[in-house]
Amino acid sequence: MAQVQQLGASLETAIAQYQYASYRLQGIQHDLRESKNELRIAKQNLKASQRIIARRLVTLYHGDSQSTIEVILGARSLDDMINRLDTEKSVANQDTAVLKEVRVAREEVSASVTRLSHARALQQRIVDQRASKRREIEGKLAEQRALLASIKNQIAQLQAAERARQQRLEQEAAARLAQQRAQELQQQQDTIVGVTAQAPGQPTVVAPPSKYGGVVGIAMQEIGTPYVWGGSAPGGFDCSGLVMWAYAQVGVSLPHSSYAQWSYGVPVSVDELQPGDLVFFDGLGHVGIYIGNGEFIEAPHTGAFVQISSLASRMGDYVGARRIL
Repeated sequence: MAQVQQLGASLETAIAQYQYASYRLQGIQHDLRESKNELRIAKQNLKASQRIIARRLVTLYHGDSQSTIEVILGARSLDDMINRLDTEKSVANQDTAVLKEVRVAREEVSASVTRLSHARALQQRIVDQRASKRREIEGKLAEQRALLASIKNQIAQLQAAERARQQRLEQEAAARLAQQRAQELQQQQDTIVGVTAQAPGQPTVVAPPSKYGGVVGIAMQEIGTPYVWGGSAPGGFDCSGLVMWAYAQVGVSLPHSSYAQWSYGVPVSVDELQPGDLVFFDGLGHVGIYIGNGEFIEAPHTGAFVQISSLASRMGDYVGARRIL
């Protein structure tokens, strides 16, 4: 079983890295669209400036300026002519301004092409990384299925014992939540009474409860739901999918990636953890929701189910916690 658990942990990390690559890819695709739009605008500006200077060249030619005629007749192309005029001292201030617009437009086109090229190169690297992680995941899944098949009876016994343990933990956690809600309600009522007694006719002031502690009860409703790679809805969850779904039920949008979720909220120390805080493990490759009493709820790995786990048992690979604001 230790081999199965170790494989499950490494598989969860690979999946988290795959999801983070997908998250980054979305941002790169947005940058690509922006770069393409910038390039289109820069090309339009360049063409407009070139048309203006071309019309001006005709005027200069008919103006019978000897130096301008030499420039025009000696040029090999419009661009060459523009470069020659740029250095011709007889060019008027108005022409100089137009030539400056041409130069600026050229620079914008060049910069946009460079940004687009870099974005495409980064996109290809991320796509390759994601494909590599997918192959790694598929290989680990096949290995895990083979291991699970070889110890099927032993797993059935362990699962039965784990279900009984989870049922007990769920009941205890539910009782704590009910007690916590009762205490919060009593505090609110005491505040109302105190404020009313001290300042009759003044607005009632009620201290707010913990902002997102309610996600604990939501997530606990999914205890026993099977782990599913990429799952983010009742019926199947992976670790970050469970967190994303639970917070979505209270109106908070989080990305489907434990690595990306780490960048949300503010850090919080272990001794200040409150229900609803996100706890991270395994180099940010795994995430769960703290529920109080030194426990957290998680979707651990393939072959397992959404469950309550002890934070103390995971301190060996504990990374830190974030509080969503």
